[in-house]
Amino acid sequence: MRIKCTVSYDGSGFSGYQRQPGLRTVQGEIEEALMKIHKGERIKITASGRTDVGVHAVGQVFHFDTSLKIPMEKWSIALNTLLPQDISIQNAELADQDFHARFSAKKKEYRYRLYRSFHRDVFRRHYAYHFPNPLNIEAIRTASRFIIGTHDFTSFCSSKTETENKVRTIYEADIWEEGDEITFRFVGNGFLYNMVRILVGTLIEVGEGKRKPEEIKQIIAAKDRSRAGKTVSGCGLYLWKVYYDN
Repeated sequence: MRIKCTVSYDGSGFSGYQRQPGLRTVQGEIEEALMKIHKGERIKITASGRTDVGVHAVGQVFHFDTSLKIPMEKWSIALNTLLPQDISIQNAELADQDFHARFSAKKKEYRYRLYRSFHRDVFRRHYAYHFPNPLNIEAIRTASRFIIGTHDFTSFCSSKTETENKVRTIYEADIWEEGDEITFRFVGNGFLYNMVRILVGTLIEVGEGKRKPEEIKQIIAAKDRSRAGKTVSGCGLYLWKVYYDN
């Protein structure tokens, strides 16, 4: 049977999601736990997508196939018993055989957290990006509206990306403040490598007054990575939710 799991993890202690030889990864830890449950049999998991070094997840989704007849409500308990404290299975459910964590996904939601205290906060250094300078939030909100829609996001992805088709649709782009924190929220049908971090870096420059909000349209049209802002740290990035039809 095929099982769909929703997992949260603190990315600060991992070399990203994807399994890599000799490195601690989220996929590696989950597959090791599954191997113990399956008495040495290697079980491969397939996720909705990868997250980079230091990036967190609130609602990452993965699936795997198993022949074990464990009651469905016991799967999350069994896995969490074996997993380290920085990974937690939030839900496990039976999925159709044609369900695919990546290809069945309709939308993804990412959030990025930034805080603006004058001095850096050692207790938030792994979970939010420190930016002590003033920002014009209304200018950022105006700029974010130009991101919404279907565009070629070549300017907003890493030059290292191997993906040829860089057209993506952004359905929502929101920014809000809570105390000294600013949260950026993006919902789209897919995201390119470093796309959210470059979008945030560019919007920060708008907030600083280094760019006008309308420049976002020109940056998108240029299809040139050098026209956009810097790639901000992965510490503030969260894969928040993956949306499916059911």
